Amino acid sequence: MPPSPAPPLAFIAGSIMLNSITDGLLCCLMGKTTNAVGPLDSVESSNGYSFMEVKPGRILRVRHSMPHRLAPEGPEETQPGGPERGTVHCKRKITVYRNGQLVIENLGDAVRSEILHCQNSSGEPNSTVELELSDLASQAPAQGPAGTPGCGTREAATAPGKRRKRKPKKVINIDCKKQITSCKGTHSDVVLFFIHGVGGSLDIWKEQLDFFAKLGYEVVAPDLAGHGCSSAPQIAAAYTFYALAEDMRAVFKRYAKKRNILIGHSYGVSFCTFLAHEYPDLVHKVIMINGGGPTALEPSLCSIFNMPTCVLHCLSPCLAWSFLKAGFARQGAKEKQLLKEGNAFNVSSFVLRAMMSGQYWPEGDEVYHAELAVPVLLVHGMHDKFVPVEEDQRMAEILLIAFLKVIDEGSHMVMMECPETVNTLLHEFILWEPETPAGDGQGEKK
Repeated sequence: MPPSPAPPLAFIAGSIMLNSITDGLLCCLMGKTTNAVGPLDSVESSNGYSFMEVKPGRILRVRHSMPHRLAPEGPEETQPGGPERGTVHCKRKITVYRNGQLVIENLGDAVRSEILHCQNSSGEPNSTVELELSDLASQAPAQGPAGTPGCGTREAATAPGKRRKRKPKKVINIDCKKQITSCKGTHSDVVLFFIHGVGGSLDIWKEQLDFFAKLGYEVVAPDLAGHGCSSAPQIAAAYTFYALAEDMRAVFKRYAKKRNILIGHSYGVSFCTFLAHEYPDLVHKVIMINGGGPTALEPSLCSIFNMPTCVLHCLSPCLAWSFLKAGFARQGAKEKQLLKEGNAFNVSSFVLRAMMSGQYWPEGDEVYHAELAVPVLLVHGMHDKFVPVEEDQRMAEILLIAFLKVIDEGSHMVMMECPETVNTLLHEFILWEPETPAGDGQGEKK
């Protein structure tokens, strides 16, 4: 007897929608929230996964892969150049005027960016253009991929330069020396932290975690509260930016060593920025994947996520389909399987609503980002419908040492769509060590 034909996709989608609507109606009628994501039955470490109680009753799942080294090895091999190897003089003056005008003067070393030679998915070389900050005032904001290490003056306003004699509202001076060194998997003082965004889980980093663990790196990746297998408190205050940032602080303090590299995706980039600002001596490099511009976070008042939880639950299949269309350059069977395996967008409606409404971080503005003296690699998927490339370009303009790479074949979930390209790009940046030519460090002033 031939096997019965599989039900059509339309029928399956309709059944899912019907179940979702039924659950939503029960939620509204009975006043109960839908099932929340909770921790696994056991908190014992297994296969690299463990559970960390950051606060009483607040438990995060963490994947921690520690390489097994036969003999203890020093932090890094001795290389020519001595202790001054890779040292960069980070000096800039940030002036904020009362009309909102922002002027950034880079007065330190110009860091060369041509050391990154990764190719994108289409085989075309992804070049990083060194951009003089003094030239930005006359350029349109929507330029091609650009890295912005350099020296000069950045004027982030339309007011003429002649009016800068007015008394500034705030002046911030950055003057320090950073030693930026190559971080190899054999170095025992290097740890890579991976932080996902809204709706994801640590599983979206599977290809990256496996890749770097095989190279000998120590890797740490947590599930945010309410995501993956972490506990999901049924109180909205548990999902504010500050609450989640304190969770990431606890994870960082537990696993951090001398040279720590933070890799964030989407909303996770904000937590990487927060940690880099809080621990400048411990954060060695930062990688921002589709993280957006250097703007303060503020929840939208006219968002679909402001709807009641039960309504969001009814709409969850539509939201998942919208995420698939916007998050991936293609929407085939492969992408659907990646979404399923990555456990992305698989959170309760309550958690999703609380996460979106809790994105309030007024301190994270352009000045906050301009104060960072850590080297940053920005990775952007060209087809990303959530984060326009102009936002990452703006981020590259504001940061002191930044390189922007655009992957033509990728979208918002570029690390899942183009894992080999992303892995190679990340690894090159992690191994990167600047060569500061003599004579740099005399930036222009206006």
